[in-house]
Amino acid sequence: MDTTPLGHNVALSERAYRIRRNAVRMGEVQGQGYIGQALDIADVLATAYFHAMRYRPEDPEWEERDRFLLSNGHYAIALYAALIEAGIIPEEELETYGSDGSRLPMSGMAAYTPGMEMSGGSLGLGLSIAVGIGLGLKRKNSTSRVYTLFSDGELDEGSVWEAIMSAAHWKLDNLIGIVDVNNQQADGPSTQVMAFEPLVDKLEAFGWHVQRINGNNLDAVVAAFDTARGDVGPKPRMIVCDTRMGCGVPFLEAREKNHFIRVDAHEWQLALDALDAGRTA
Repeated sequence: MDTTPLGHNVALSERAYRIRRNAVRMGEVQGQGYIGQALDIADVLATAYFHAMRYRPEDPEWEERDRFLLSNGHYAIALYAALIEAGIIPEEELETYGSDGSRLPMSGMAAYTPGMEMSGGSLGLGLSIAVGIGLGLKRKNSTSRVYTLFSDGELDEGSVWEAIMSAAHWKLDNLIGIVDVNNQQADGPSTQVMAFEPLVDKLEAFGWHVQRINGNNLDAVVAAFDTARGDVGPKPRMIVCDTRMGCGVPFLEAREKNHFIRVDAHEWQLALDALDAGRTA
């Protein structure tokens, strides 16, 4: 299958639920991890992999695929959860998450994991790599798109803004950036570490087509992806997603510090129960 993968027989909300559940199950293997981010970005990943992107689960290196670059490598647990749901990685491998010899290391490594397009341990590089890939695809007259997920904390990096400027210069209308604005990074609230607002105005001034949405509202996410894939002129496209860390698990959402979460042994089942309750609500 080489278009919208696995069809539309299962609702996107069900895909997002399964992505969240896969991430929590992987987190339980280590007892900790970037669970808050995986829960907040699940709706975006569900839309990318089960509505928007073109790829073949059985052939992750298919030349005509759309590329999904994970710049924020610590979100790897979220992408693994989506790759498992997409059938690119076998579900049983989630039990190996972060373990020696696993294809699912805690930070994304392209050499280890099928479907992982870049290694993202150092932040601020994904958009620059996407510009290069986008240029290469253009020169090969490819119709493939490049999607790049990065975090609001990466807006601290000068390389991100150089990529923003160069993507507009090269009129890369095959590039769709997705920035996760959850206002959390290792050193504290992102907007306090380095103010980046008004973000939409800045991106538009650089020459991008920009949408800002609630990244935890599936209808809004789908509409934004559809617009970004449409004809908005010869310019790169950015979707600014405001999200909630820990979305779907209320007691994790409420934690003051949830950039890297340590979860007590009994709480993993509580997290799964919360997701199950939200699924049937």
